[in-house]
Amino acid sequence: MVEVLVVSVTVVVVVTVLVVAVVVVVAVMVVVIVLVVMVVVPVVVVVTVVVPVVVVVAVVVVVPVIVVVTVEVVMVVVCVVVVVTVEVVAVVVAVEVVVVVAVEVVAVVVVAGVVGAGG
Repeated sequence: MVEVLVVSVTVVVVVTVLVVAVVVVVAVMVVVIVLVVMVVVPVVVVVTVVVPVVVVVAVVVVVPVIVVVTVEVVMVVVCVVVVVTVEVVAVVVAVEVVVVVAVEVVAVVVVAGVVGAGG
């Protein structure tokens, strides 16, 4: 009778230890799986969603801004060059007109002087 009791207690202890071991292993596996999901899923989301969105925004927003700014700068430079050139040409033409008018006035005065002198 004592031997049966010892065997029964031993079996109960062994089964209890095995059940506790299985529960601990399952609990550790669940914790590891949860941690992996908490770390891996955000990384996958960032790599597959956030990075492409950032690249698309950079291409869609930054590149056109660079192009528009470059075109505006080129337009301003061209306009300044054209305006300065037109102003220089206008000044040269004005000087030429003044010189021509002065020569004409001098010629009229000279001719009038010659005619008036009895020529």
